[in-house]
Amino acid sequence: MDRFEAMSVLLAVVEAGSLSAGARRLRAPLATVSRKVGDLEKHLGVRLILRTSRGIVLTEEGRSFVAASRRILEQLDAADRQAGGDYGDVRGGLHVTAPIAFGERHLLPIALDFIKEHPEINLRLTLADRQIRLDDEHIDVALRIGHLADSALIATRIGTVRRVICASPAYLARHGVPRQPDDLATHDGISFQGFAMAPEWRYRRDSAAFTVEPRPKLAVNTTEAAIQAALAGIGIARLLSYQVAEQLRSGALQEVLTELAPEPLPVNLIHAPAQPLARKVRSFIDWTAPRLRERMAR
Repeated sequence: MDRFEAMSVLLAVVEAGSLSAGARRLRAPLATVSRKVGDLEKHLGVRLILRTSRGIVLTEEGRSFVAASRRILEQLDAADRQAGGDYGDVRGGLHVTAPIAFGERHLLPIALDFIKEHPEINLRLTLADRQIRLDDEHIDVALRIGHLADSALIATRIGTVRRVICASPAYLARHGVPRQPDDLATHDGISFQGFAMAPEWRYRRDSAAFTVEPRPKLAVNTTEAAIQAALAGIGIARLLSYQVAEQLRSGALQEVLTELAPEPLPVNLIHAPAQPLARKVRSFIDWTAPRLRERMAR
């Protein structure tokens, strides 16, 4: 059994979500893919995946083995690229992720110019309002908003974003402008559900942080839905400054409680530590970071 090949097959199945989808991704017969996974499990003496009606589920041993397989195959790929000169040329596949609104408004225009400048780069840009683990989906570079929990990652600071509490002028005319956070208890709020990047209803007073939330009037799971609801006068929304910059400039939304807002959140480009770092990753960060800093400073 070729263990490197078996690892690659297993990863394809896991990333695709099922044996049949993995077979289609590999362009291999389903029976062959199933046999290779079975042979690998027999060799290791453990079950790696459980087959269900909805696809597959990794066992605890499977999760550990998949993580180790990714590291091994990435190191092998890195060695191949280094020997082939990939660390001297800006070429190959590059996987980048960012929050949806920030990615569409700020990162995408810069990334498009990057691939025009480097035509041998194949860029995959995954925009999602959740924090994707770099090793889970083979991410080369991630843009993260907020304080970093994993100190092992390498971060390049590009700026900060403010947490904004805002509402439409029509809503504030009907219900009054809150002058202090406690006033929010009598206001209608637009909140997020199942949204990892949702800003907290936090404030500062005399260097102490505290939380006050308005009454839950509407819960949504996308930034755009929250903005549209706020524009429609449904209630007060908590958002990040870049998400509503245009609406605040035009006056369509009005910021409240500005002087009590918590400290801005850091924005970083992050990548996993690697020696040497692939030039495509270094080139993307060197290209992107100063341009993002310029956009965020406007």
